[in-house]
Amino acid sequence: MAKADRLERLDARRVELEADYLTALTGALGKAAAGSWGLFGHNGKDRAATSKWAPIVEELCDMGREIERMRDDLAMEPFGLHREFEASRGPVSPTAPGEPKQARAWLDRLGKA
Repeated sequence: MAKADRLERLDARRVELEADYLTALTGALGKAAAGSWGLFGHNGKDRAATSKWAPIVEELCDMGREIERMRDDLAMEPFGLHREFEASRGPVSPTAPGEPKQARAWLDRLGKA
C-alpha cells in the first residue's frame, strides 16, 4: 500500500509540475511573440538575447527534466511538450520564421493565443 500511496503522490506532483511548466512556457512564448528574441536561441551569436533568456530557458529545462524523471518512475510516455520545445531551439536556416512568429505559432497550437 505504501508504494501505491507514493506513486499516487508522485503522479499528483507530476500533474502540478506539468501545469507549472505550461504556465511558464506560455509566459515565455507571450514575451517572445511580442518581439523579444532569444527564447529559441536561433541566433546564438547574440549574447545579450541569450543571457536575457537564460534563466527562463534553464527553469523550463529543469522542470522538463524533473517531469521526465517522474514520468519514467511512473512508467509513462516521455513529456512531449518539453521535448518539442528543446527540439525547436538552436540554429535554423535563414529562411525559417523568426522567433516571434514561431512563438505565436506555438501559442496558437497550445490554444493560448
